[in-house]
Amino acid sequence: MSWISGRMVAFDLETTGTDIESDRIVTAAVVAVEPDGGIARQRTWLLDPGVPIPAQASAIHGISTDQARAQGRPAAPAIEEITGILAGVLRSGTPLVVMNARYDLSLLDRECRRHAVVPLVERVGGGPAAVIDPLVLDKHADRYRKGRRTLQALCEHYGVTLDDAHDAAADALAAARAARRMGVEHAAVGSVALADLHELQVRAAAEQAASLQSYLRRTSDPEAIVERAWPVVPYRG
Repeated sequence: MSWISGRMVAFDLETTGTDIESDRIVTAAVVAVEPDGGIARQRTWLLDPGVPIPAQASAIHGISTDQARAQGRPAAPAIEEITGILAGVLRSGTPLVVMNARYDLSLLDRECRRHAVVPLVERVGGGPAAVIDPLVLDKHADRYRKGRRTLQALCEHYGVTLDDAHDAAADALAAARAARRMGVEHAAVGSVALADLHELQVRAAAEQAASLQSYLRRTSDPEAIVERAWPVVPYRG
């Protein structure tokens, strides 16, 4: 049975910024999605990140520093819960859908290390497998399509409704639905066994990063370096 025919679990974060080494989690969602696209169950978290949330980030996800401090859970126990749930998903062999996994899973990894929580890569042995990243897959399956590759753009392209962009639960659900539609439309990814699909994405993500790095070095920054590791950027201390 193809991965597009079974249940998926999707994960998404909203954060204080875009730097995996220094930014923090503000909200998180884990959503189990049925084969028909319906929600089987979901968990959401609002965290107190322990640092001010920049106005630019608040404008995107709608959570202010005051709200996070007043209503958010302490970061450490919430990150322990999130990581434990994801580890269970991956150990079960259920596909874990993460849009731009290199960012979300790497930032979660750094939060684990910051709060003395056992990281996901250590819990699942050898690093997360069975991850499906719609960003990487779309670039691989439809390499020459013009236009943006944001979650909103992918939803528009694949005919998926995204009702509340930058809400972690809504984004997670939309990512899972877009991944499934992608697999249906592109047999080159939809027919691949899950273990092989993961390895395909490792290679594709590295190739995409190398291509972007080459482009940046030709056009704007001769010293540009684009991370090639996927789905988690190794911690280098």
